[in-house]
Amino acid sequence: MIDLVRPWHYAFFVHGIIAATLVGGLCGLIGAYVVLRHMSYIGHGLSHAIFGGAVVSYLLQWNFYIGAGLYGFLAALLINATARKRQIGADAAIGVITTASFAFGVALISRVRHFTTNFEAALFGNILGVTTTDLWVIAGVSALTVIALFFSYKQMLFTTFDPEVAPTYGVPTQKMETLFALILASALIASMQVMGVTLIAAALVIPAVIGRLLTDRFSKLLLLTTTIGALCGLTGMYTSFYIDVASGATIVLTAAAVFAVVITITLVQQRRHGLKAGLGKQAVLVQSNDSHLF
Repeated sequence: MIDLVRPWHYAFFVHGIIAATLVGGLCGLIGAYVVLRHMSYIGHGLSHAIFGGAVVSYLLQWNFYIGAGLYGFLAALLINATARKRQIGADAAIGVITTASFAFGVALISRVRHFTTNFEAALFGNILGVTTTDLWVIAGVSALTVIALFFSYKQMLFTTFDPEVAPTYGVPTQKMETLFALILASALIASMQVMGVTLIAAALVIPAVIGRLLTDRFSKLLLLTTTIGALCGLTGMYTSFYIDVASGATIVLTAAAVFAVVITITLVQQRRHGLKAGLGKQAVLVQSNDSHLF
């Protein structure tokens, strides 16, 4: 029988599971907006841009959160400003800015020609190396994100679903888009230690897609995606401890498994409803044809 209490005897596990749960919930909450805005690529791209800031921070011996934060905010604002141009779509703006930032980081690494575990953590995550400071940063970003989205709920909702009509009702769409870009950048910076550049997009998208399959109500969607993300982080961290697999990958695979179950159930239900509807139509046709016999 698996001893579920044993992992809690290790400080690194306690830090890791708190971080995984908070990051999962944070990414799930923001992911709902990302998926509804059809900007799933931005999480992947912006995390690559922040990698360039992480490299610069290391070379200049700055604090990671200061250097990567400034770089991430700048990249988010550039993406937001470029995406407003009618000739350039949001996906193209993300592709140009983020890949250039990532290439800049890679170029600096190749120039210096020495690697550290900091870069491995940035690429693949290092949840077992989460410190108390990291936990405070994640908790602080999570709290500020919830507060910002709570007070801008209606404006953010209007901007998400109908950005073209929203200004006519007095909604400051540009300010809302800038606020969301800054929130997303903050969340990615706080989550990078846990998920890494290569996996963080999945933490944003998968819980939101699962929630979208389960409900059409936006308020319920936010609660679902936050809960699903947090539970996937918690379960994935527990699983990684017992099977000795990278925590970030296990968290993503856990979310993917949940998605597979939900999409399967959804397809089966749709098929049953379709079959019942088809049988109902056939019954009506049979009754209509039989009526001509009398």
